[in-house]
Amino acid sequence: MSNQLYINEIQTLFDAVQKSKIFEDQKMMTDAVPLFPIAEINAKYEQEKDSDGFDLRNFVMSHFDFLGARVSVRKEDHLPIGQHIEKLWDELTRTAYEEKGTLLKLPKPYIVPGGRFNEFFYWDSYFIMLGLQVSGRVEMMENIVENCSYLIQNVGFVPNASRTHFLSRSQPPYFSLMLELLAETTNDETIYTRYHDTLEKEYAFWMDGKEKVESGSGLQRVVKTVDGDILNRYYDAANEPRPESYLIDIEDHENALGEEFYRNIRSACESGWDFSSRWFADGEHIQTIETLNLAEVDLNSLLWHLETTLAKSSALQNLREKENYFTERAASRRQMINKYFWDEKTKIYKDYHIIKNTNTPSEHIAALYPLFLGIADKQQAEAMAKAISEKFLYQGGLVTTTKKSGQQWDLPNAWAPYQWLGFKAMKNYGFDELAENIKNNWCFNVERVYKNTGKLMEKYNALDTETIAGGGEYPNQDGFGWTNGVYLKLQQN
Repeated sequence: MSNQLYINEIQTLFDAVQKSKIFEDQKMMTDAVPLFPIAEINAKYEQEKDSDGFDLRNFVMSHFDFLGARVSVRKEDHLPIGQHIEKLWDELTRTAYEEKGTLLKLPKPYIVPGGRFNEFFYWDSYFIMLGLQVSGRVEMMENIVENCSYLIQNVGFVPNASRTHFLSRSQPPYFSLMLELLAETTNDETIYTRYHDTLEKEYAFWMDGKEKVESGSGLQRVVKTVDGDILNRYYDAANEPRPESYLIDIEDHENALGEEFYRNIRSACESGWDFSSRWFADGEHIQTIETLNLAEVDLNSLLWHLETTLAKSSALQNLREKENYFTERAASRRQMINKYFWDEKTKIYKDYHIIKNTNTPSEHIAALYPLFLGIADKQQAEAMAKAISEKFLYQGGLVTTTKKSGQQWDLPNAWAPYQWLGFKAMKNYGFDELAENIKNNWCFNVERVYKNTGKLMEKYNALDTETIAGGGEYPNQDGFGWTNGVYLKLQQN
């Protein structure tokens, strides 16, 4: 697989396009497909750019293809929501058997989220798989797993999305959960042994640097606490503006604190939470973002699941040494999750600040992960259920944080993944009534918006169910992969 970043090859032109705002959405240019060899486009641009009457927009439109930059979803009046989602699976299906512009090739068809997102996304795909399971589309579930495996084997990890400019970061590591879901669906445990090598490779990616990291600091995606314990953080190898939000990043950088502003921004993107007050030192302004100083409860919980899955796949192959190693790693991480992320004062799981040696103040819904995966004990689960009920559950679903900042991963927005995590987490510990309330509040919100607009949205307003969600760097999108998946899965339960 080529790591050639064609955006870097047209950097002068790309910089001019993004700074001139000829597209309302900066992602348009990153997704464009060159119609001619890059060297030829560059030479022509250099030759013509300073001439009288040069029109940058016309130049770009005549040298790049923008077809497929957005996924348009046909509205079908009066179709029941379940039937509409079944049709959407086909409308959101894509193939990429060869590289095209920034789009990475993948061996199997896949489902895209929708709207401006017309590529394969990592953690979205797990929640899409939940719906595919309900729809009986097992082959597409297998395709998603196979595409993730292909990327891990060829790139070393699953990128944020299947574009060349995402080759510096991943997303929450859901591959082991994808295998678990597929094994459950097909009743075939050989799936674990078939992808054992892939699981190991993904684990090596997240743990790279653990032998060299020093106490009280981080190295790549690994951190070591002052007590000498190893935890993980979100990280991006690049420290430059994101191509898909180029001008936004440059403008935010002007008043930013610290030399690694761009890397902090990108590292938050690896979490999928772009953006939230969760990452801000002052809880208010993106310029104070400090993702690199944090170890996150969601990431470490997912890596516990990966370690547990590796222990299982090792046991299935009678690899006793590996089974013991991963069993010990999982047991150790389980202890550390409760040592570092459980805040005894507020009785909620929080992220951990490596430099300050304490929990961060942000109260956020990623605290669900230890309950979703069965890591929390009974007392912690009871306290968390109380916090969820009192602080996070509104008439339109579970909100992501208790803080209203204007960022899209903050109050008042409710996102599909956390409705499923919340429902399952509460079910795991016997809080059935709360689980039903989470399910019903969010599903009603989805149904209301669908009735009014004919669309399934990327996110929803949980407080004001008369209003469509907002915030963030782009408008709310319709389609929408993980909403479709979670809605179907909740309706089945």
